[in-house]
Amino acid sequence: MIPLRDVNHSNRVPVVTYAIIACCVVAFLYELALGREIERFFHLYGLVPIRYTEPKIAAHFSFFEQVLPFFTSMFLHGGWLHLIGNMWTLYIFGDNVESALGRGRYFAFYVLCGLAAALIHLVTNLDSRIPTIGASGAIAGVMGAYFVLYPHARILALVPIFFFLQLVEVPAYVFLGFWFLIQFFSGTLSVLGGQVQAGGIAWWAHIGGFGAGVLLLRVFKVRRTARTIRPVRRWR
Repeated sequence: MIPLRDVNHSNRVPVVTYAIIACCVVAFLYELALGREIERFFHLYGLVPIRYTEPKIAAHFSFFEQVLPFFTSMFLHGGWLHLIGNMWTLYIFGDNVESALGRGRYFAFYVLCGLAAALIHLVTNLDSRIPTIGASGAIAGVMGAYFVLYPHARILALVPIFFFLQLVEVPAYVFLGFWFLIQFFSGTLSVLGGQVQAGGIAWWAHIGGFGAGVLLLRVFKVRRTARTIRPVRRWR
């Protein structure tokens, strides 16, 4: 299922969500300008697990250089489709979560979800030499928060049925629950197949980010509430 819109009007401008999207777009445009240096750039600022697990490799990097990719990797993307898919998902779900948390706490929440996703990817993919980049782990955390806060909000999704694409409106808990199950089963199959980052997708980073989003709501003391759901039939 591909999310198109939600019927859950936010009562404030999602400044932080827009700023994150802008940062990711600017970072991607910078990547395009690098040309042949892009691979080296990804190895420096993407998360490469073996940099942390192989002492001979880790010795070439300072503490700061080892910590930095945990933050920079969540603002980098590997192509237009990667960028657009992530930013569109953040646009749909981020505004309401930002409204519930408040701008400062939402930014901290977003970063913490991204860090949790990176750590889960690291421990499930210890020997990988492949740079992992993308905001999907942090965005998965936003989706986890949305799942708890707005389970009955309506999501308009594009669903492939046989050879046709259908527009279907479903509750958020159905859409996000289905999304999480796909990540979980895909991640499990990739482990059984001996390749955690199968098809270039870090499944367990998504799972870790989603779980972190659900758990961090307790830390931030945000409770599920129906009051912030607007029963307005207006698509953004």
